[in-house]
Parts: sequence; C-alpha cells; structure tokens
Amino acid sequence: MNRREAVLALGSAMALVACGGGGSDSVPVVSVTPPVVPPVVPPVVTPPVQGAVTFMNASVHDPSVIKVADTYYVFGSHLAAAKSSDLMNWSKIAEGVNASNPLFNNVVTALADTFAWSQVTGLWAPDVIRLDNGKFAMYYNSCKGDSPRSAMGLALADAVTGPYVNQQIFLKSGMWGQVSEDGVTIYDALTQPNVVDPNTFRDATGKLWMIYGSYSGGIFILAMDPATGLPVTGQGYGKHVIGGNHSRIEGAYVLYSPQTQYYYLFTSFGGLDANGAYNMRVARSRNPDGPYVDAKGKDMRQVKSNPALPLFDDASIAPYGQKLMGNHQFALATGETGTPPGYVSPGHNSAFYDAATQQYFLIFHTRFPNTGELHEIRVHELFINADGWLVAAPFRYVPLSKSVTPLAAQVAAADVAGSYQLINHGKDISTALKLSQNIALLANGTVSGAQTGTWQHQGNNLVAITLASGGLFNGVLSRQWNANANAFVVTFTAQSADGVSLWGARTGT
Repeated sequence: MNRREAVLALGSAMALVACGGGGSDSVPVVSVTPPVVPPVVPPVVTPPVQGAVTFMNASVHDPSVIKVADTYYVFGSHLAAAKSSDLMNWSKIAEGVNASNPLFNNVVTALADTFAWSQVTGLWAPDVIRLDNGKFAMYYNSCKGDSPRSAMGLALADAVTGPYVNQQIFLKSGMWGQVSEDGVTIYDALTQPNVVDPNTFRDATGKLWMIYGSYSGGIFILAMDPATGLPVTGQGYGKHVIGGNHSRIEGAYVLYSPQTQYYYLFTSFGGLDANGAYNMRVARSRNPDGPYVDAKGKDMRQVKSNPALPLFDDASIAPYGQKLMGNHQFALATGETGTPPGYVSPGHNSAFYDAATQQYFLIFHTRFPNTGELHEIRVHELFINADGWLVAAPFRYVPLSKSVTPLAAQVAAADVAGSYQLINHGKDISTALKLSQNIALLANGTVSGAQTGTWQHQGNNLVAITLASGGLFNGVLSRQWNANANAFVVTFTAQSADGVSLWGARTGT
C-alpha cells in the first residue's frame, strides 16, 4: 500500500496534520482532543517607567498582530489575546475556549456549528483585521487535531477586543469521501488544504487577500471581498502557494514592504513543540498571490514532502526558503549574568510595518532551552539587507530611546571592530541548539577565531561578511539590548544566498 492509499484508508482517524495550535505535531498523535499547553502566569512586574528597560511576558501561542491607535494586540490559539503599548510589556486580556472569554458572548454556543464540524471544542490560530467599513473581522478556525477535519469562519465586532459576533463558516476540510470546497473533487488531504491558520492582508492597491493552510495539501491563498470580509465566490480553496504531501509547513503570514515593493511570505517549517524544531523562513514575490521564491529563485510551490518517503519528510523541504532563525543559544560572555539567552522552536509569527518610523517587527511565540513547553511572545526588529531580504535582529526589541546615554542609530565602521559571539542558524530542521562561537571582527577587515574570513562596512549600517566556511553574507548592523550585559551592544544580522542566517553580538572586549 502506498502512502496516498494509506492516508485515504485511515480516513478521519489519521493522525497526520498540524492545526497550528498548542499540541505536539513532531510525531503523529492519536488523541482527538489536542493536548493543552500549560498556561504561563506572568510574573509580577513593577509598571515600566520612562527610560527603564523592563519586560512583562505573556503566553499567546501563534500570535497574530494588529495595531489600533497606540496599542498592539495579538490574538492566538485557544482564544488567547494580549496587548502592549511598547512591544516589550504584554498584558493578557483573554484566554480559553469557554463561556467566560470576553472576546465572545459565550463562544461555546456562538460557534456551536464550528465545533460540531471539527468534533472538538477548541480554536486554533486566528487573525484579526479591520475591514473597510470599520468593523473588526476575526477569522477563527477549529481543527479536530488528529486529522484535517477543520472549519474556518468569520466573526465581526465594533471594537478590537470584541465581543465578536459570528457571521458564518466559509471553508471546511476533512470531508472524507465527500466533495471538497471546489465542488468537483473528493477531498484529498495530500493536495487540498487543512483550513486553519488564516492571515488576511491588503496588497499595495488595497485589495484584500487571505493566505491559510497547514500540513496536508499545503498553504493556499484566496481573494477576499473587502466589504463582507468573505472570500470572493467561485475560488474553491484558492491558489496553491507552498507545501503539500503533509510537509511540515504552516503559520503563513504575508507582509508588504513599500521600500522594496516585495511581498514577503513567512512560514514555519518543522513541528511546533519543544522537540519539533520549528524555524521561521521567508520567501518573496512581486505579487501578493505569488509565485514566491527564495534567494536561489526556487519556487515555493515545489516545496513538499516526497510521497515515497516516510511521513514528515523534513529533508525534502529543508533546502527551501530563507531561514530567519531556529533553535539556538548564546553563551554568557565575561561579565554577563543570568540565564544564557536562546530559543527553542521559535515560530508561527506575524509581522508589522510601522509606516511612521519605517520599522519592521517580527512577532512570534517561542519556547526556551531546558524549560519544556513553556512559551512566550517575543518581538524582534527586522531589517532589509543589501539583497532586499528581511533579516532578524539577534535580541528582542528594545528601542534605543531606553538608553541612559544617547546612542546613534548609525553604527560607524570604527564601532564594529571587536569580539563577538556568532550564531550560525544553518539551513536544517533540527532540534539541536545552534551554540554561539567566539569570533573577532578585526580593524583590518578580517575575521578571526572560530570562523575566518573578511568583513566590510558598506555604509548606512550595511555590512558584508565573507566566511571561509560559508561564503558571502549580506547583513545589517544595529545596536540591540543585551539583557545579560545590561547594555546596548553592536550586533549584526546577515544572510547568504543559500538562505542561512548569521547573528553576531559584540562582547565587552
């Protein structure tokens, strides 16, 4: 029996797909009720004062961001939500698929038809956007968890915090033996999507789109009606963008850059849990609906597992896309204190462009070394390198205005030379931590230490680093807050044409 036959034979009992929520999907599961991620209780933190570097952490899995007035809101799986005014201090405003969640007037009854289809009272990664009529639209979805039996629908509210009023289910998947949403073919989980993980966005002309999907047949995109918030009729599941054959790719999010005029497609490869090797990747296109390609020009529509190989064939998909970050850990340098910083399975991100400051931000959840399934929101600034690719800062976001002494945003060549800790994120999908190495960027333009090569300051915070072991990496210099050093330090984030990211953080020497 080949794999397609095996999948169809298993029917709704198969345990093959991710639903973008709080369950483990590094291996097939058999329970129809997704495991519950233990809640993270935020520590008691003194309210931040101007100039102080403080963090208040919150747990929202699969955070999707929207900014309303001066406040950022993130919405995630299990109907969790949090808000922040500075992208550093988050306060929880909702949690749990239960009658008391303030985002709905009793979500259990409001979405009863959704839960009846998915066969579980649970919600996965949602998205919220403001429609042209001023209403806030929440795109919710519920997945059975051991199959792509899912429903996606629309709820509307007058305020971003709700209460949201259900409108209707508009997509379903996992209808075994029945005609799928295209109205013609019988549902096939290898080529058709699991209707989860929506992201709705506007293109440069204001047209509305929704990208969605997970494992199963991959990620798809639909044209949306900006008046109703529903898909334009007659599209079925829409256009295929990336993935298929149950490849471990999910959490799609699209961000347009007015500087480069590219649409950037973020996805997470691997599994979401602490042993799943989640890692974030980027591809880009001149068109909102693709085709999306990586720096080598590889078309993301070709990214899918080999049906002749075992399930969750990561080796076939690992060569694709620009890897932003994966499992890693910095060592403590001389004079630094605290827990060595690092992430485990960072992923399922959203992203935000601030037109006023022309800054880009990456918002995601992550686990941490040696802490199991505990997860929290993290925000890193994104920069554009000389090749027009987005690269992520090595440390979580803290604005330079928090410095007790004025710091220039521009990093001069004379400020770059020194000792660094280097993280090479590689291109693999692996649970192993990428550990920091000690290198030096010398004033004569050479690199010494654990890696050798050359570096060149190119002006306007751009830097080129050529390593003997990995070729050319085009990157961006900045000053980032190193909490273990209690100081802003010079950092670089760089990327190669092969899609490998380097991070460097200057140490005290």
